[in-house]
Amino acid sequence: MDRHTPPAVGQTRSFLTVALIELWERFGYYGMQALIVYFMVQRLGFEDSRANLVWGAAAALIYVAPAIGGWIGDKVLGTRRCMIFGALVLTLGYALMSVPTTNTWFTFSALGVIVVGNGLFKPNTANLVRKIYEGDDSKIDSAFTIYYMAVNVGSTISMLATPWIKDAVNASYGNELGWHMAFAVCSVGLMVGILTVTVLRATVAHIGSPPDSHPVHKGKLMAVLAGAVVAVAASAVILEYQALARAFVYVAGLVVLGIFIHLIRNSQPSERAGLVAALVLTLQTVFFFIFYQQMSTSLSLFALRNVDLEFTVLGAHLWTWAPAQFQALNAIWIMVLSPVLALVYTRAGSSGKDLSIAGKFALGFAVVAAGFFTYGVAGQFAVNGLTSSWIMIAGYGLYSLGELLVSGLGLAMIARYVPARMGGFMMGAYFVAVGISQYLGGVVANLASVPKGMVDPLQTLPVYTSLFNKLGLAAIACTLIALAALPLMRRLTATHHAHQ
Repeated sequence: MDRHTPPAVGQTRSFLTVALIELWERFGYYGMQALIVYFMVQRLGFEDSRANLVWGAAAALIYVAPAIGGWIGDKVLGTRRCMIFGALVLTLGYALMSVPTTNTWFTFSALGVIVVGNGLFKPNTANLVRKIYEGDDSKIDSAFTIYYMAVNVGSTISMLATPWIKDAVNASYGNELGWHMAFAVCSVGLMVGILTVTVLRATVAHIGSPPDSHPVHKGKLMAVLAGAVVAVAASAVILEYQALARAFVYVAGLVVLGIFIHLIRNSQPSERAGLVAALVLTLQTVFFFIFYQQMSTSLSLFALRNVDLEFTVLGAHLWTWAPAQFQALNAIWIMVLSPVLALVYTRAGSSGKDLSIAGKFALGFAVVAAGFFTYGVAGQFAVNGLTSSWIMIAGYGLYSLGELLVSGLGLAMIARYVPARMGGFMMGAYFVAVGISQYLGGVVANLASVPKGMVDPLQTLPVYTSLFNKLGLAAIACTLIALAALPLMRRLTATHHAHQ
């Protein structure tokens, strides 16, 4: 063998390297998400309404950025390089969040760095997984299932850890240093991920897009760096000025709708039915993510003000959680329910009784409705304005099952209905649509904004339960719309398959 030829590397080893850095990146992101709304309310002194909208706008930017980052990875710097570059930028972003300051512009600039880092990291990491198993469709589904599990392992650990670290450091040292120490841990998580992929770099050295196989073009690198600086500044300005955030979301929405209309009008007749089906399901996904955004906004603040943090059974104390740790229930339930749902899908498929994606979307909305009604009836079981922590476990279980039925199938929907030549473009449009709904979720959460000074749980409880009951009714409306769309989806799917 030629001594310059690299040894063959197994797909599994390459995949595990990428999954490990993804695990640590999600550790950082969700560790930050668990605290960010609390940080703005309790440390920066924001009102609920401002905290909800700022985080909604930040989440929107975080989802929109991959539409650009994926193109940079494919065409400019290389997929593998962008994964590493994105991780380095994220490390810097969380490190900036750890600086003990309450300066709003500094915080928003740090969030802007996280937006840029996520835009470079997220799409290119997923693309590397696709490239590892390119041409091996039998393994790609199982690989992404394990990949999704890595996401939830990382997020579970961090969402349990960072609130505990914040409380422990604040209790020992005061001065609110705990917030910034928790954010520092998020940065350390990214450092561990980068160190891991550096040590195992030989396992992914052969995977990437065409630019990865050439030396770095200094001009292109400087252009990307300059664009990153501009993007950080623009993100900070959008987060500071709510009118700009609204305008950004409306423009992004019109762009996504325009993309769909343009592609449908200019597609081949054989492709049109699939694109229309993808548009219908994408619109349904937007509504789902409005519900999803409540986890880090209204539900998070509900846990802070109206949930008994003690877990007890028959009067026996089991453990106590910090309010932010309840967000970890989503990832825990996802890990519990994913293999069960996969088994159900397999058995239903083998017996010819598997639901269509559109049918699963309708069922997902119904389950989400049940989850919000669970929170809505929480007031009936409250004692002195505090409801049982077990209510949160039940609600999050239903909520997470709905996520698996809707969000978990979103990317599969794009792969199934969109022609391969439009796949990358449409994936970007899908993420932009999800980003829009993240902001709209913050707007909805403001229906339960608690005025400053209202601290009595008996006063705040009806504010939250009213919103959750309204969200339950909205989810039922989405269920009925999804059911009404089933005949159309069946016709579109049949036409799409007939032309394949």
